[in-house]
Amino acid sequence: MDSGNLAGILDVHARTRAGHTALVFHDREWTYEDFAREVRRHARHLVDTGVRAGDLVGVSLEDSPRTLFVLFALARIGAMSLPMDARWSEVERTRLVAFFKPRLVLSDSPIAPVDRETVMRVDPAWDAAVMAAQDDAPLASGPDLPLLVSLSSGTTGRPTGPMVTHERMFARFMSQTVSLTFNAYDRFMTATPLYFGGGRTFSLSQIVLGSTLVLCPPPYSPEALAAEIARTRANGVFLVPTLLRRLLDLPEEVQASFRGLRLLISSGSPLHRHEREQVRAKITPNYYEYYASTEGGGVSVLPPQDQEIRPESVGRPSFRVEVEIVGPDHRPLPAGETGMVRYRGPGVADSFFRDPEASATAFRDGWFYPGDLGALDADGYLTLRGRAKDMINRGGVNIYPQEIEQTLQGMEEVAEACVFPLPHAELGEEVCAALVLRDGDGVDDLKARCRAELASYKVPSRWFVMESLPKNSGGKVVKAEVARIAAQG
Repeated sequence: MDSGNLAGILDVHARTRAGHTALVFHDREWTYEDFAREVRRHARHLVDTGVRAGDLVGVSLEDSPRTLFVLFALARIGAMSLPMDARWSEVERTRLVAFFKPRLVLSDSPIAPVDRETVMRVDPAWDAAVMAAQDDAPLASGPDLPLLVSLSSGTTGRPTGPMVTHERMFARFMSQTVSLTFNAYDRFMTATPLYFGGGRTFSLSQIVLGSTLVLCPPPYSPEALAAEIARTRANGVFLVPTLLRRLLDLPEEVQASFRGLRLLISSGSPLHRHEREQVRAKITPNYYEYYASTEGGGVSVLPPQDQEIRPESVGRPSFRVEVEIVGPDHRPLPAGETGMVRYRGPGVADSFFRDPEASATAFRDGWFYPGDLGALDADGYLTLRGRAKDMINRGGVNIYPQEIEQTLQGMEEVAEACVFPLPHAELGEEVCAALVLRDGDGVDDLKARCRAELASYKVPSRWFVMESLPKNSGGKVVKAEVARIAAQG
C-alpha cells in the first residue's frame, strides 16, 4: 500500500485480477476491472459535486453494491466516511448529524427536514451522473490518511466513534488474514448490514484481499440464506449469534447447505459452550468465534481446535494484538483474576473523533479500554465476564450477568436470556432475568435449576418472559431497553 490509500489496491487488482469476480449480488457479478471502474466514477462524481479530501461525509444508504462503491470512492479522494444506518429514526439521524457535523449526508431514502441542507440524494439522477462521469478520479496519498469514523454499537445517548486511518484498517485486514485464515481464493459472504462494523469491515477486507465477496444483506429467512450459500458457492460467511441460534433449529436437510463452509465466523457477543458444540455438530466444524470492537478491530479468536480445551473463553489475542487485564489502578492483574480488559495493536484507534472527554476515559497510555470485564489464564486465553456497566452490585457483592446468562442458555427451554439489574430499596440492585422460551410459559422449573447451579445471591429474584428481546442492528441485545420494558411491566 505504497500510497497509504486502500482504494489504490483496486487499481492493482484491475490490472492483475481484471477478470476475477470481485462482487456477487443477487443475479449480478462485477469483476475487479468493473469494480475499480465503478469506484473511480463514483469518486469523480463526488469530486465534481464539491467533496474534497478531509471532508466528513455521512453514508446513509441501503445495503447494496453502491454502498461499497461509495465507501471506496470516498477513501480514494481522501474523504472520511461516517456510516449511518438507513433504518434509523429521524431523531437518531438528527442527533448524529448535530454532533459530528458532516459536510453532507448521502441518502437514498427520505430525510427529515432538519437534515435537508446537508443531504445529497442518491437517486436515478445520481446514478446517471455517475455513469456519465470519467473514471479518472485522483488517488489521495500520504501518511495517516483518514478513512472513516466507525460508530460504536447503538445510538442512544452520546454518540462516539473513533477515526480509523487507512493504515489502521489495513492492519486490521492483515490481522484477520492471519488469525481467521482469509485468502484471495475465497468466496466470502457478508450477511449482516453494511452499517454494522463487522459486516462492513469484512466486506472491505475481502475486496482489498482480491477474493470474491458475496453480498447477502438482511432481511432473509434462514432457509433463504442456506439457499443463497448453495447458489453462490460461498465457502465462508460472517453471521451474528442471533441468526446462528436460529440455524440450529433448521431441518437437517437445510443445515446441510452449510456443511461445505471452510469458514464460519461469529462476532458481536460470545456463544455459550453448548451452542458452540451444536454449531460444530449441526452446521460446520469450521466455526471461529471473533471478539472485536469498532474502536480496535479484532481482539481475540477462538478457532475450532481450541473450543474443546477452552470452552468458556473467547480465545487468544489476534495477530499483533496485546491484551491485558487490569485493576482500578490500571496495573495488570495475575492470571485468573477478573478486571478491566484493555488492548493495543497497530489497528487500534487512539481517540474518539472530536470527543476528548470520552477519549480520556477509553484511551490511556496507548491502550484502549472497551468497557468489558474479563480474565486471562496462564496460557493467554481470554474469558469475558460481561460489560463493566452491566455488572450488578447486590448488597455490595459484584455479580456478572454473563455467568447467569450462560446457565440459563444451557437450558433447553430457553431460546434467549438477558440478565440485568433493577433498583432495590435494601440491596441497591436486584438480579433480574428476561427470557424468550422455546417451550412452556412458566419459569418455576428454571428457578429451581438455577438454585441448584448458582450461588443463592446470583439466582434472579424477578423473571420476565418476553416474545423477543430488543436488539440493535448488529444483533446485540440492548439491555437498557430490556430493563426499561421490564420496569414498566
